Amino acid sequence: MSDERRKFKRESPEQRKEALIEATLSLVAEMGVRGATVRAIAKRADVTQGLIRHYFTSKEDLIIAAYEHHMTTMTDQTFSLAAAVDSSARDQLAALVNASLRPPVADPRSVALWASFLNKVQQDAQMMATHERTYAYFRDQLQDLIRAALEEAGQVASPARLRHLATACNGVIDGLWMEGGALPDAFAPDELPGIGLESVGAIIGLNLEQKAEQP
Repeated sequence: MSDERRKFKRESPEQRKEALIEATLSLVAEMGVRGATVRAIAKRADVTQGLIRHYFTSKEDLIIAAYEHHMTTMTDQTFSLAAAVDSSARDQLAALVNASLRPPVADPRSVALWASFLNKVQQDAQMMATHERTYAYFRDQLQDLIRAALEEAGQVASPARLRHLATACNGVIDGLWMEGGALPDAFAPDELPGIGLESVGAIIGLNLEQKAEQP
């Protein structure tokens, strides 16, 4: 048994599951969902196929877990960067838009993974449910940031209006994210974040391009 496999077997169950998910994502990015067979995943993770079945009831179960992990990780990355901004709610919202449209969130691999999973989302009810859950996970947090930024500016919006604003802003961010990942050399380094800040600001009626003045 290799040193790597011995090390893997000493890891916790959660670490083992995450390693299997990372191996799955690596294969999906390279060869698509069909290329991520149980045999290939086991080889990439340097484990037996039986260990995969110990943690996941089926390949489909592992694929769903990998998709949710990928989408949730991108959301957590962007919102952690926004939360790190110790300033106004408007600046936190601007930081979120900025982080959403730069690596590591916006890069060719992330978009390739999303595109590879998309067909399965349309065909599998569990994948669709996961897609809906991860979409709401991002949009609802975005809605909270928009609400805070508007209230900070002395504006109050109804829950229905906030939902509409968050949906529209999410659509802009998603579209630019896909363009940046699909055509990484077609845009200057600050071009897509700049477009995102201008567009999201126009939707909600706040200038996100200028940093808020400190008291």
